[in-house]
Amino acid sequence: MRIAFTKMHGLGNDFVVLDGRTQALPPMTAPLAAALADRQTGIGCDQLILIEPSDSADFRMRIFNADGGEVEACGNATRAIGVLHGVPARIETLGGLLSATPIAGGASVEMGKPRFEWDRIPLAYAMDTLTMPVGWEDLDAPAAVNVGNPHVIFFVPDCHAVDLARLGPLIEYDPLFPDRVNVNVATIRARDAIDLRVWERGVGETRACGTGACATAIGAMRRGLVDRRVTVTLAGGSLAIAWREDDKIVMTGPATESFRGTFDPADFGVPA
Repeated sequence: MRIAFTKMHGLGNDFVVLDGRTQALPPMTAPLAAALADRQTGIGCDQLILIEPSDSADFRMRIFNADGGEVEACGNATRAIGVLHGVPARIETLGGLLSATPIAGGASVEMGKPRFEWDRIPLAYAMDTLTMPVGWEDLDAPAAVNVGNPHVIFFVPDCHAVDLARLGPLIEYDPLFPDRVNVNVATIRARDAIDLRVWERGVGETRACGTGACATAIGAMRRGLVDRRVTVTLAGGSLAIAWREDDKIVMTGPATESFRGTFDPADFGVPA
């Protein structure tokens, strides 16, 4: 039994996509997802994406990080799936219902409304999420936003000078975050421009993170640091983020298909 996959990426944040609407898929487990994501012995990706039928949307999207853990949302993957689908679609995710519209070279995604309540992030105990009274060495007073998954954002003079490889996992696994957390370090360059690096839970530092760009833009907007339309620049490229008057976030940016192939689940110790 061979399973067809599509390899895609959005700004270098890459995905292996399995379409369960057109073929039978083996039960997805954390070990299998991690094995497929492994860049030395698997196909290699930041996230494994499953497309499945849905009773409430055009289809359902499930997201597994490189460590095999299933997560709620991925903005770059939503753009990629929008491009793959080819026409506007409503997409069911664990983080809520999203809408994707293909455009030239990518897609525009309606990411829903941000959440700021401490127990919706979630945090282990109540505190202000606009300026959290906590810190880790030189990183302190972050904002927290849930945009389908949890993020903390640190605004710093130079995000490229932060030792994110060391501080990222320290913050990700802090007991303050019962579901772990995505860690963003951002520098405001102008009222409409932000530089960003992201430590993604279960992945590590990534070339791009769509939900991280959304969360960072919203955090900066709430603090009055930027206007309600900004360009967020990451290592892999730039995303346009808008926070509309109806409270919904719209993310626009590129996504593309890299290649297609097949694999045998038995090669990864999983019977077909």
